[in-house]
Amino acid sequence: MAVLAATALLAVVVDQIVKELCTKGLTEGEPVRILGGLVYLSLLRNSGAAFSLGSGYTWVFPLVTLVVVGWIGFMVRKLRSVPWAIALGLVLGGALGNLGDRLFRAPGPFQGHVVDMISLFGPYGEYFAVFNIADSCLSVGVVLAVLLELTGRQRDGGRASSRKAETA
Repeated sequence: MAVLAATALLAVVVDQIVKELCTKGLTEGEPVRILGGLVYLSLLRNSGAAFSLGSGYTWVFPLVTLVVVGWIGFMVRKLRSVPWAIALGLVLGGALGNLGDRLFRAPGPFQGHVVDMISLFGPYGEYFAVFNIADSCLSVGVVLAVLLELTGRQRDGGRASSRKAETA
């Protein structure tokens, strides 16, 4: 539980600090090229989900986040695995980081736009979506959870393959 909480807290804090620095230091429409153009910092306010999908339904995303948080809360009851705690902590932290934007940023509560700033290979997301730290945490957490599930690692610390052998 402590690993999950620490991972989620770290994800939210880093995400919010980076968003604050970017909103203060970057100007929309003026990308900053770094790493030889591999990465651009491009301030963007996104009312939708990934790739700006669902822009007209901004109010839905906080509700989806609450469902995800509830699901993670349900999963925590049997959590005894550090890798699963990290995966779920990343998902939780990413979800809460973007929820903070939806609740507290302009244009208003439950309609706030998520601050995105990282663009790969082009300044305006020509080749890949513009994203933020919370999005990265969500993505890495989900990929880690899928890998843990595919390799038979259980949330209670056991392995699926060893349980099958025990019951046979």
